[in-house]
Amino acid sequence: MTSAPPLPYLEGYSPAVQARVRELLAQDQLGPYLASRYGEAHKVRNDKALFLAAVELKDRFMRNTAPLNKVLYDSKLQLLSHALGTLTAVSRVQGSRLKASREIRVASVFRDAPAAFLKMILVHELAHLKEREHNKAFYQLCTHMEPDYFQLEFDLRLYLTHREASAAAGVATGG
Repeated sequence: MTSAPPLPYLEGYSPAVQARVRELLAQDQLGPYLASRYGEAHKVRNDKALFLAAVELKDRFMRNTAPLNKVLYDSKLQLLSHALGTLTAVSRVQGSRLKASREIRVASVFRDAPAAFLKMILVHELAHLKEREHNKAFYQLCTHMEPDYFQLEFDLRLYLTHREASAAAGVATGG
């Protein structure tokens, strides 16, 4: 008996959910399902456009938080270590003052992902401006900015699973 392939993006989900995802993968139905729900691409192709998209979201929902200094795509973020995006605050001494710089880095895979998934990542990282931990207040803020946050997070995991399975199938078939 062969063991089922691991689904690293869905580890925390029930065996029934994982079995259903494996079934959709085996039937080659996961890609069409995601395309039917999230066919809309985004136009946020460079770091400047990403910065403007993040600032627009921040200004709409979180006007009273500290400004962002930089938002960019980062090809070094590793998806399997659960780094889809990061928020860092770097403090530097400038004369007699302490200056903080806030940077959001988004995994470059989202440059080509559906628009809804990029927005979900930005919402997640912006929520960290107010809430450092993944607690109830953090997720309430995420759903305030994006009411479908939890569904998008799950479907993003499906998207990453499909992407990985497609890449593995391409390697296996020599494609």
